[in-house]
Amino acid sequence: MAAIALTWSCGSEDCNCTVATEDRYTAMTDSLTANLEWPENLDIKVFAGADLVPSPSCLAVSASGAVFVGVDKMGSLGKEMGHGAVIKLVDCNGDGLLDTLTEFAHMDNPRGILALGDHVFVLHTRFSEETKKAANMDLVVYEDRDNDGVADGEPHPLITDISNPTYLAERGTDHATNGIQMGIDGWIYIAVGDFGFHNATDRNGTKLTMLGGGIVRVRPDGTEMEIYSHGLRNIYDVAIDPFMNIFTRDNTNDGGGWNIRFSHQIQSGEYGYPILFQHFTEEIIPALIDLGGGSGTGALYLNDERWPEEYNNTPLMADWGRSYLYRHPVAPDKATFTQREEKFIQLPQITDVDVDASGILYLSAWDGAGYSGSPDIGYVIRAVPKGFDREPFAGVQGLSERKLVALLKAKNAKTRLAAQYELLAKTDNEQAASSVWKLAKDASLDMESRVAALFTYAQLAGSDGIPQLVEAAADTTLQEFALRALADRKAWVKAVPLAPFLTGLQSPSPRVQAAAIIGLGRLGNKEAVNALLAFKVPSSFKAPALGTEGPHATPNAEIVIPHLAVKALVALDAKEECIQALNSANSDLALWAMRYMHDDRVVQALMAAYENTSDEAFKAKLINTLARIYHQEAPYDASWWWSTRPDTHGPYYKAIAWDATPTIRAFLLEQWKKDQHPDKDFFKALNTRYRLGIDQFGIIEIQAPKEDAPQVDLEKIKNKKGQVGESSIEDVMLALDKIKGDPKEGAALFVSQGCKTCHSIDRSEVMKGPFMGQIGSIMNRQQIAESILKPNASISQGFSTAQIQTKGGDAYVGFVTAESADKLTIRNIAGAATTIAKSDIAARQELEYSMMPEGLANALSYQELASLVAYLEAQK
Repeated sequence: MAAIALTWSCGSEDCNCTVATEDRYTAMTDSLTANLEWPENLDIKVFAGADLVPSPSCLAVSASGAVFVGVDKMGSLGKEMGHGAVIKLVDCNGDGLLDTLTEFAHMDNPRGILALGDHVFVLHTRFSEETKKAANMDLVVYEDRDNDGVADGEPHPLITDISNPTYLAERGTDHATNGIQMGIDGWIYIAVGDFGFHNATDRNGTKLTMLGGGIVRVRPDGTEMEIYSHGLRNIYDVAIDPFMNIFTRDNTNDGGGWNIRFSHQIQSGEYGYPILFQHFTEEIIPALIDLGGGSGTGALYLNDERWPEEYNNTPLMADWGRSYLYRHPVAPDKATFTQREEKFIQLPQITDVDVDASGILYLSAWDGAGYSGSPDIGYVIRAVPKGFDREPFAGVQGLSERKLVALLKAKNAKTRLAAQYELLAKTDNEQAASSVWKLAKDASLDMESRVAALFTYAQLAGSDGIPQLVEAAADTTLQEFALRALADRKAWVKAVPLAPFLTGLQSPSPRVQAAAIIGLGRLGNKEAVNALLAFKVPSSFKAPALGTEGPHATPNAEIVIPHLAVKALVALDAKEECIQALNSANSDLALWAMRYMHDDRVVQALMAAYENTSDEAFKAKLINTLARIYHQEAPYDASWWWSTRPDTHGPYYKAIAWDATPTIRAFLLEQWKKDQHPDKDFFKALNTRYRLGIDQFGIIEIQAPKEDAPQVDLEKIKNKKGQVGESSIEDVMLALDKIKGDPKEGAALFVSQGCKTCHSIDRSEVMKGPFMGQIGSIMNRQQIAESILKPNASISQGFSTAQIQTKGGDAYVGFVTAESADKLTIRNIAGAATTIAKSDIAARQELEYSMMPEGLANALSYQELASLVAYLEAQK
């Protein structure tokens, strides 16, 4: 397909683009500028509108500035094929005006894009041509070797079947697999939503199954696929800094106890959703903060010295529900971080963010496209610091090895990654490796460049570079990264010596200790087990009281190192060593690790230790561990999913008995019967906490756990009162797609539900709150429903709450229902109107909440809500 030319011509002899002579989106930019918030020291303008990129679900920007936009006109809940594509946009001279565009490739539900060299990686839904339904999701790579902006032929699959086909077909992609980013270590990191996946397959035939959400990584050739971290709800993307710290901002589960969380993702870490995060919080790495409601989407770690210092070196996290790009400045805290959240750029239903190598930031937004997408709504904007002096970057293709090596010293992450990727594509890796190694050892360079050089060297040299990386591990400034690189590729860890990692365990730096522990878990050498067992269990390793929740979104740096040590012990299959440690000072860490060891030898050892000790506190720990492994998790085959509000009791989601279950049961009953064990409530608590199902123990009455979500028969439940309040917003939207509602019934509900108290339908009525007489021409069906269910999530213009302070000291909060050049009228929630001269106003602020409280529709049935929406939709 040839490039789709716009209306302008180019006068350059060496450029085949078209050059815009006017800004076709001036009015759109002015409108956004007038109604949205962003820092005064930024210049922001619309780069492409819905006429070119409707419903942009994701974007990626190449180092040279080409913007690849994933268009998804069926959104997150749509189920029809043929509505997606990747569009390539180019501003060839950096003036902020679009010059050329091409339809790069067709695919459904693009959810993640990565543009490097000739390659464009895309994660998307694969539909069946026979059934016309979603079959699964794949990570593929396209090539464009002639640089005409159109993919050369069919893509090459790197990973197939990396989602849940049953629920993709039933629900759409709202909890599926999402964004992709590449770290300077050369891995592609994939944000997996809580659909999880079964038997995802990489190009080497490696198969992987993951129950729930987390991060998976794979080499860019589609090999070595592995799980990086686990236990997240519905992450959409990851932000990766120059030192391979990874950050996520995920999704609320609509009242089920898991709100938006900003987290530091550490390799091998368990974050707890939905099985452990409430009642087994001692076993997880907690989030850095609980941020309340919202929907995390695209992410980027901004590392570019041309940006103001206050914004640079910060994770940028988009939130679709809150319509903001947030900054999360982080500060080191032992092996992890602390953070603070700051608003950065307001953008309605923002979906993604990326930056090019010249420092230009691009953001995409749905802005009303809704859960099922739209062919007519959405855009991409461009943001730069004011006074920005663009440094054109032509890209790295065709550059000499010497120039590519020099670019590893660049002051921005995008250039360094592009140069690395091109270097790795060169054939003379030995010569390049030598040049890069000199950079890694150069102490005069900044650490970003040295770390980039070290990881580049590790990939160029492969197993031949092990001696040099061992040398780097002796340099305290490089130790953390050298250890990580040494253990990074399992294909050659057998040749990696143990000594640097054992030395790393003794480092005063918790970050070096963490890298050493993770590395030991990957090396597979059991000689390290006793050193790992020496780590102490902190006092915070304590289960919350029965029926309560632990501090599951509070930073806890002291838990990280022992948590990682336990994960390494499990990876090393250190059963025998943990058994031996039961009789040592290291028994607490051994018992923690045994919680994940379903082996008859472990069971026998725990029972024997119980019989041979008189220490009642130790006996209680042994019994607790036996109860923890009484069941095991059922294998996940993707035929089921835990829904948007799952059973969060834990410690297993779908618990099943295993070979030793009868043995553990008999032993527990035997101890319970003994006269010398007076604390029968101890066993009752175990029975409740671990859902053992041993009737003789009894249970402590707490809130009953939910069963696995059954297949929903919408006809049976659509008239059930209160169904709206019991459902997630996604489930409500799915129901409204199928239930059209009765506008006449909706008119009656508009009165009986009290809507009329604050809203008017007719202009002749008193204007108390936002006028509803033309809502159907302003909002679509899904937007109306969302505004009812989550009035604070997406406040449309004119529906926000204003706060006015007069010079006389009076304060007013309400809706501005009339405004002229010299006065305005504000009505409070009771409908009382006050007219204020603008000359008397001392301060005016648009508040970020609606005066309409949440929960007003909770008592309705699906049918009733559909009818109310149908009535409002008819108000044109």
